Amino acid sequence: MNTLEGVARADQHRALGLSTISFTACFAVWTIFSIIGIAIKDELGLSEAQFGILVATPILTGSITRLFLGVWTEKYGGRLVFSAQMILTALATWALTLADSYTTYLIAALGIGLAGGSFIIGVAYVSRWYDAGHQGTALGIFGAGNVGAAVTKFVAPFVMVAYGWHGVAYVWAAGLAIIGVIFFLFAKDDPELVDRRKRGVRAPSMAEQFAPLRNLQVWRFSLYYFLVFGAFVALALWLPHYMIDVYSLDVKSAGMAAAVFSLSASLFRAYGGHLSDKFGARAVMYWTFGFSMILLFMLSYPPTDYVIQGKNGPIAFSTSMGLWPFIAVLFALGFFMSLGKAAVFKHIPVYYPNHVGAVGGLVGMIGGLGGFILPIGFGALLDLTGVYTSCFALLFTLVAVALGWMHLSIRAMERSAQGEALDRLPALPEMQDIHDPERTVMPRVLDDWRPEDASFWEDQGRRIAKRNLWISIPALLLAFSVWMVWSMVVARLPAIGFDFSTGQLFWLAALPGLSGATLRIFYSFMVPIFGGRLWTTLSTVSLLLPAMGIGYAVQNPETPYLIFLALALLCGFGGGNFASSMANIAYFFPKAEKGNALALNAGLGNLGVSVMQFLVPIVVTAGVFGAMGGAPQTLSDGGQLWMQNAGFVWVPFILIATAAAWLGMNDIADARASFREQAIIFTRKHNWLMCLLYTGTFGSFIGYSAGFPLLTRLAFPEVNAVQYVFLGPLVGALSRAGTGWVSDRFGGGRVTFWTFAAMIVAVFGVIAALGAGSFAGFFAAFMALFLLTGIGNASTFQMIPAIMGREVPRLLPDLDATASRKQAERESAAIIAFTSAIAAYGAFFIPKAYGTSIAMTGSPVGALWAFLVFYVICLMVTWAYYTRRGGLLHNLERGGASPTPAPSATA
Repeated sequence: MNTLEGVARADQHRALGLSTISFTACFAVWTIFSIIGIAIKDELGLSEAQFGILVATPILTGSITRLFLGVWTEKYGGRLVFSAQMILTALATWALTLADSYTTYLIAALGIGLAGGSFIIGVAYVSRWYDAGHQGTALGIFGAGNVGAAVTKFVAPFVMVAYGWHGVAYVWAAGLAIIGVIFFLFAKDDPELVDRRKRGVRAPSMAEQFAPLRNLQVWRFSLYYFLVFGAFVALALWLPHYMIDVYSLDVKSAGMAAAVFSLSASLFRAYGGHLSDKFGARAVMYWTFGFSMILLFMLSYPPTDYVIQGKNGPIAFSTSMGLWPFIAVLFALGFFMSLGKAAVFKHIPVYYPNHVGAVGGLVGMIGGLGGFILPIGFGALLDLTGVYTSCFALLFTLVAVALGWMHLSIRAMERSAQGEALDRLPALPEMQDIHDPERTVMPRVLDDWRPEDASFWEDQGRRIAKRNLWISIPALLLAFSVWMVWSMVVARLPAIGFDFSTGQLFWLAALPGLSGATLRIFYSFMVPIFGGRLWTTLSTVSLLLPAMGIGYAVQNPETPYLIFLALALLCGFGGGNFASSMANIAYFFPKAEKGNALALNAGLGNLGVSVMQFLVPIVVTAGVFGAMGGAPQTLSDGGQLWMQNAGFVWVPFILIATAAAWLGMNDIADARASFREQAIIFTRKHNWLMCLLYTGTFGSFIGYSAGFPLLTRLAFPEVNAVQYVFLGPLVGALSRAGTGWVSDRFGGGRVTFWTFAAMIVAVFGVIAALGAGSFAGFFAAFMALFLLTGIGNASTFQMIPAIMGREVPRLLPDLDATASRKQAERESAAIIAFTSAIAAYGAFFIPKAYGTSIAMTGSPVGALWAFLVFYVICLMVTWAYYTRRGGLLHNLERGGASPTPAPSATA
């Protein structure tokens, strides 16, 4: 029977409004010790651990009582239980003023903890006024009553300054008692309770209500809430004390600053409910845990003084987070916690409509216990380590474990589906046993993907594939920008006061290539394991670390060389992205369009190098970010540079690209494969041959891009190289994006052969220009090299699917046509990714070869001769294995017998 039939909208609004106001008042009382506890701590002379216990005691009571208050609400109705709970809590708050010892304060605190039980009363009461389609939003609005913590932090300090902490207790007690009376007088019994009484049906027994608690899933679900809610409560209590000690604020300023966190962690809960309804709780939980990890890592890094024993004596510098950046990061952390709280509680009334009180009570209790346990842990860690940021380090560790556990659970659930439609899996793995596939969907997973089916492709495939491509391109462009930004930064370090030798500068220019290439090996296999959407999101957001690190490090000339080495390695995150991005896009397009798609993805992504080399010289000449960006650096000629903008300028774009990847991209179910399934490529001879050839093309492109600015400055110091160096990567990227059709028409093998022949001639040109001291000849020859590397990048990748299209049927003759095609696609994608990983080492070896050659001979010409010999080897391999008469691609590229169908690719 539908108990909501005939329920007036005004009654729904009345129930929601009164419940939200009441919950706000209760939450304000529940967190009262975050302000008055500071005065009590000084009054009693408490240690950090004793203070943590006092602050956490109300949270303990509020957490435990949630289990019973939820059950009583199911039985007696929210109107009676909510009113009684508020009046009893008001009496306990007033009694706090009568305490005269630490023990009596703890006893009073236990009574104040009843305020925390209000949450589950409200959840059980409000959920009965709304249908399942609107419960998420209604409960999100109700949950925004967490803002009561901010009310306490904003108002209580002023009341305490005027009337002492006793005055705060009196005012909060009186206000809560009044609201309790108002709720009893004006609230109505919920429709289900009225219907049950009308029909004479008894209330469910305790045993019946507690029955779902036997499900392990419910307990797992509770642990997620331990982090998103428990950590919020713990920080709401701890932050005023933290800010007073760390930033030397007075109690009013500390309360207002901490209230910023409480506001964002409360007000956006309603929005979290809306997002959970629209995108699914899984998506929201990934965002919550993923971004919380990043923000907590930033908060957990303690202020540190470094002393490095340098060549000329000790080098000292320090790192710390200022007050305003600290508040901004806290606001962002609160925002994502707010979304997570709504996502967790979204499911309870949907999956347990008859047990909201018991299940919600257990989940709320475990979450509330986080608010009790964590402050004690914060205090104990502070006493043990003496490091204030240890509280954030603890939370970082817990969130990392939760994110890993959640993701592994989801992947295990998907693998166990074994052919079931993945979009019919529950939005959270905890709900698998009780899942109704019609209620929730797994967003953004394409379990039916047939790009070679013409009708499917025209009806829906093309639109989806292009959306993924156009989201992938800017993400990859940013990755290349961050990967190669170090080349521009390194070239300007001496001018802004950094005393590094030429060898040290070349090492800094080379290390992003080394780390990026190494990461590509691992990134090559991540898309089939994690899914393209998730991995693109994670790999894009990881670019924030080097971007922000560069912005901070270059502002102090005393920053040690070791820090710059670490940042250079972190820039390799951008280099790793190419392998996973190309493998991901390769799955989306059919044979006829795969080449152009990969060419656009790679070519326009490579354009990030040129964009970076064009944009950075502009943004470093002005204070783009104002005071937030830091002071400029003074040049030796008296000018100024904001070198930190070379890193900071990418931050907003990275955030936008991350959001776009998560919200707009898709996973392809058929593209999933384990590492073992993909590792078969290591037994393929042509995998290793193509690694060699692609190193000759892409390795040259990325290596020349990394070393070109510094090489030009050293070889022609009279030339302002910054004005010209971006043109090389621009030419290489555009030629790659625009010449895929050449390889499709004439064959990748033939184009690759003639490309290497032309590159040999171009290197001769560079050597001759250096000998003659001609910048014009040097620049023209390098532009030719960049053009040729772009053409060769496209042609070598075009070869891979054609090669595997012939090799897979020969090596695996037992496969039918469909299985053979899928195997060829899988191996082609893996080889494309892996060869890009090996080739990326060019970004390390080419700049390092320049440095080594200069150190040994005083000139980079020795390195250029080595490159020329390498191109001769690539030319011979291409001819011997692929383009000569009898070679693997000879007949195919000259209109002979076609190989077994396989996707072609040009990138």
